[in-house]
Amino acid sequence: MTNKRIGMEVSIAISEAIKLANVDCIAAYPITPQTHIVEHLSEQVADGHLDAEFIPVESEHSAMSVCMGTSAVGARTFTSSASQGLALMHELLFIASAMRFPIVMAAVNRTLSAPLNIWNDQSDIMASRDCGWIQVFVENGQQSFDQTICAFRIAEDRRVLLPVAVNLDGFTISHVVEPLELVSQETVSKFLPPYQPLYTLHPDHPMTMGAFAMPEIFMETKKAHEVALRKSKEVILEVWKEWGDLTGRHYQPIQGYRMEGAEVAILAAGGIGEIAMEAVDALRQQGRKVGLLKLHLWRPFPLEELKQMISGVKTVVVIDRAISTGGPGGPIYSEIRSALYAQPKRPRVVGFIAGLGGRDVPPEQIVEMVERATAARGKKKSEEFHLFGVRERG
Repeated sequence: MTNKRIGMEVSIAISEAIKLANVDCIAAYPITPQTHIVEHLSEQVADGHLDAEFIPVESEHSAMSVCMGTSAVGARTFTSSASQGLALMHELLFIASAMRFPIVMAAVNRTLSAPLNIWNDQSDIMASRDCGWIQVFVENGQQSFDQTICAFRIAEDRRVLLPVAVNLDGFTISHVVEPLELVSQETVSKFLPPYQPLYTLHPDHPMTMGAFAMPEIFMETKKAHEVALRKSKEVILEVWKEWGDLTGRHYQPIQGYRMEGAEVAILAAGGIGEIAMEAVDALRQQGRKVGLLKLHLWRPFPLEELKQMISGVKTVVVIDRAISTGGPGGPIYSEIRSALYAQPKRPRVVGFIAGLGGRDVPPEQIVEMVERATAARGKKKSEEFHLFGVRERG
């Protein structure tokens, strides 16, 4: 491990992680704000610094198609996308996971059109939340680097064999230069051995993958996929512990911050978690019993960890950066509320949808969310979720 901290754009750090992982194939199509990742990888391949196939394609749909093909023949495979590009991949995401291809993707989260907007929120990945992939959220550049390497180890474990999406905020993380601690090639090679596929396509040994399934067996295949995704959490925790022992950087499905004695817990995913830390610090200085839960593992959903961490909490303030249009609230809020419904002493869950299309959410606004949520406590009739920060017509 190199203890020296260096300044590096996070997109470049991710591509450096891919190089250290010694991938065999990269297939991607450029779309803002993920382009710097694959641009740098194409340079690494062209300059001979990475012995891999870089396959330029005509669309994101084709990129995922190529990734499934290369993964099927046993190649360690990477791609990256965002926004409409991820939406164009959508039908293939389900196929990649159901066929148990251990592809790794950097999903650089960006809002979905229309109207056209290139800035960050989590609309794109939330539209694909049920695609059967393992899904991780990161808060900063160091986590982006670490989790990209961990993703290959998790995906390729024979107890898992599922694709992994590492989600990071577009621009506010992807394009920022941050101080990072990289690791040596020797360390990564020990942590991440060469991929040994269980099944591969080969002309000398013909086989069928993803064949037609009649109704008599289809539900059983979905059950097998569900069981595999849920059981992957055991491997995720093992891998994260090993990485923490190697680097000193430890990860949990839900990371608590100042949760000791908390009666109010803010829950958020992605870079907004670091902003919420400042809000918690400010509220603690006022003597308020407020803590923070930073959601790192989105799929499989960390239900048991959530139940343990909200013990004693009276109000959970969930901040979503995506809107479930016409639904009962944001996607994370809906799942948190559902997950806690059967708890005998469940906290009140209040949801706020904020920061859509890159709208700034400073710590002061998060403090205001806490104020509004706690002020409504005990009222029989109060809004359960709020579209926060919408400007009214003058």
